[in-house]
Amino acid sequence: MKALRLHAGPAARRHIEAHGLRAHDVRVIPGAAGGPKGLILGPIDRFLFGEWLVHSDQPIDLVGASIGAWRLANACLDEPLRALQAFEQGYIAQHFEVPPGQKRMSARQVSTQFGAGLRTFYGGRARQVLQHPRFRLHVITAHGLHILGREGRARTVLGYLGAFAANGLRRKSLGAWLERVVFSSPGSTLPFDTNDFPTRRVALSDANFEAALQASCSIPFMLEAVHDIPGAPRGAYWDGGITDYHLHLDYRPPDDGLVLYPHFQQAVVPGWLDKGLKWRHKPTPFLDRTVLLAPSPEWVATLPGGKLPDRNDFLRYGNDLAGRTKAWRTAAGEAQRLADELQQWLQRPDMGQLLAL
Repeated sequence: MKALRLHAGPAARRHIEAHGLRAHDVRVIPGAAGGPKGLILGPIDRFLFGEWLVHSDQPIDLVGASIGAWRLANACLDEPLRALQAFEQGYIAQHFEVPPGQKRMSARQVSTQFGAGLRTFYGGRARQVLQHPRFRLHVITAHGLHILGREGRARTVLGYLGAFAANGLRRKSLGAWLERVVFSSPGSTLPFDTNDFPTRRVALSDANFEAALQASCSIPFMLEAVHDIPGAPRGAYWDGGITDYHLHLDYRPPDDGLVLYPHFQQAVVPGWLDKGLKWRHKPTPFLDRTVLLAPSPEWVATLPGGKLPDRNDFLRYGNDLAGRTKAWRTAAGEAQRLADELQQWLQRPDMGQLLAL
């Protein structure tokens, strides 16, 4: 049983048939939202950023939302392997203990704890990310418009009900409620076209790095929105996965390069509100130059609980921290097979194993 499946868009497949998959072909790496599911990508991240890509020197755009943005920001630090390993260990060990007398933590309490952890993790290292000689980070957030321009108990509920209804009719209609705001490394340009959805670009800086990253991870109703990020339009900013869950973007990699996408499933779902809209899960020409790496369903079935780690595990295990961390560590450890199989395929490419997206 193979743990890893490789999928390619038509243009990417033609490129690999002619040239193979080489480190210097990679020009864009996306990182999807999806919470704990991203833990299984740790070994692949460490192989790509610690071993494989070091044999090339071209600039690479790293485009992430939510946990994907956090993963890719770590790859921009001076010691990426250590940072990626520390991120994995810290994410697994995180624990949100419900205070006495409460049934669950409030969004404010979760945001406060999460923000403190983020500041501790980066500890003034934002400059390393912003000045990386090769990697250009793009952190995607969802910026509220009109009624969603400020967070409030009633207005946020009404706003997201409106956003859900609008999105169900037409994805682009979601743009009347939320816009995509991308916080990018200074001097960089976006590696994708933005005609699909209302988009603004803001330069990352020391003043807004941690706020932008926290906003990109701020799931509505579970965490508070981040308001009035320095250098960006005023208002409320939420999880980038709301507008761009799996980063199904109109990629335009420079110099006819490739998009290399480590993902936790084959489908690249456009927005979080599209999860139940199966007809929006199909590939489009946006992904023509994409090589997607995903676990096989058969391998996933061997993990604890027969599934990937997910956010519901916090409720499933409750205060059984040891039980949850054991399950997540087991899944993250078993994911080494994904990286090993990728390395083997790169050494001896088998086009028969390269599936369509």
